Amino acid sequence: MASLAAAELLSLRNRVPVPAVRVNEAAVATAFVSERHLRIDGRASASFAPLSGFWQTADGWVRTHANYPHHRARLLDALRIADTGKDQGLADTMSKELASRRALEIQETVYAAGGLAVAVAPTPSESASAESGPALIETRRAPQDSTRLLAPASLPAQGVRVLDLTRVIAGPVATRTLALLGADVLRVDTPQLVEDADAHADTGMGKRSTLLDLADPGDRHTFETLLSQADVVVTGYRPGALDRHGLAPDALLTRRPDLIVAQLCAWGWSGPWAERRGFDSLVQAGAGIATIEATADGRPGVLPAQALDHGTGYLLAAAVLRALSDRQVTGGGRLLRLSLAGTASWLLHDIPPAPLRDEADLHDPGPWLTETASPYGPLRHALSPVHYEGAPANWNRGPTRWGTDLPHWA
Repeated sequence: MASLAAAELLSLRNRVPVPAVRVNEAAVATAFVSERHLRIDGRASASFAPLSGFWQTADGWVRTHANYPHHRARLLDALRIADTGKDQGLADTMSKELASRRALEIQETVYAAGGLAVAVAPTPSESASAESGPALIETRRAPQDSTRLLAPASLPAQGVRVLDLTRVIAGPVATRTLALLGADVLRVDTPQLVEDADAHADTGMGKRSTLLDLADPGDRHTFETLLSQADVVVTGYRPGALDRHGLAPDALLTRRPDLIVAQLCAWGWSGPWAERRGFDSLVQAGAGIATIEATADGRPGVLPAQALDHGTGYLLAAAVLRALSDRQVTGGGRLLRLSLAGTASWLLHDIPPAPLRDEADLHDPGPWLTETASPYGPLRHALSPVHYEGAPANWNRGPTRWGTDLPHWA
C-alpha cells in the first residue's frame, strides 16, 4: 500500500505515468523485525525488559509491559512490590504475587496506577466481540476547502514538512518511511519523557529530533511556528492526550484546513478502552492473538514479528501519502485515524490465513541489510521494503541523536 501510494503521488506531482511497483517479500519480512536486525557498533539492540512478558495468574494469564522506567515503577507500585533493582529477584516475587490474583483484577489495578498489564483474551472466535473490532482506517475531509499544491519533484514527499509527535514503533516507522520518500520529518518530544536510544537508532532514520515542552510559553511559540509551516502532523498519543494543548484534530483543521492530521493509538478511537495506553504486545494479548499463538503447554505466544506496530506504521504512511494525493487533486486537508487494534482486527478477520511454510523457505535477510554511519556509531540496519521504479534504496542519512536538533525546518 505504501509503495503504491508513493508511486501515485509522484505521478500526480510530475504528471507522468505511475511508476511500476514491485515489493519484495523478503524485504518486507526483514523490515518487520528491523529492531532485531539492528546492530549499533556491532552490539545488538535491547530486547524486552525482564518484567515485561506473560505471567500466569490464578485464573489465566496476564501480559505486562515495563520497558520504560516509569512503566516499571508504576507496575511494581500497583502490585506493592518494592523495587530492589535486582531483576531476577523481582521477577520471582512478581510471579508469585500474580499467581495468587485474578487476571482482570491485575489488569485494572495496574491500569489505575498508570501501569501496563492486560489479561490475555480467549481466541477471537470465542469472544463476544469477534466481529466488532475498530475500523482499519478512518478518514475525514477538513470542513473548509483550501488548496496547497505540491510542485514537481524527484521524490514523492519531497518538500513535505512532517511534524512527528510519535513514540516507540508504529508511528516512527510511518514517519521514517515518509523521510525515505523525501519528507522533511522533525520529531518533537517532551523533555520529561526520555526515549530509548536503541529504539530511536532504529526508527529515527532520515529524520531529525528536537525537544519542546508545550507547557512552556517559549517552546509553545516555537511549536506554533513549526506547525504554521507543516503539511502533515502525525500523533501517536492516546485519544485526547494532546487536546489540552489545543492540538485536537478539529482545532488543527479549523486553523489549518489544508493540513493532513494523522493520528495513531493502541485500542481504537471509541469504546471503554480508547483512552488506555497500549503497545503491540498488549494488543496482541487483548485481541486474542496471544491465545492463537499459544504453545502446546498452553502458554500464550506472540506473532513472529511485532506485526501490529510495523503493519500499522506502513498503513499510516500509505494513508498520509494518499491524503497528499487527494489534496493535490481536490484540495483540503484530511483527518486520518488508525490503531493497533484496528490492524489486529483486520489481520484476524479480513485477511485469509497464509499457508504454513517449511523452514527451508525462510528468507535470507542479508540482501536487505546495510550499514549507515550515525552519531550512535556504525549502524547495521534493515532497508525499507517500500519500493517503486526509481525509489531510493536507503535513507539519505542515519538518525541524529534523540532530542539534539534545533526546532526548525531544514
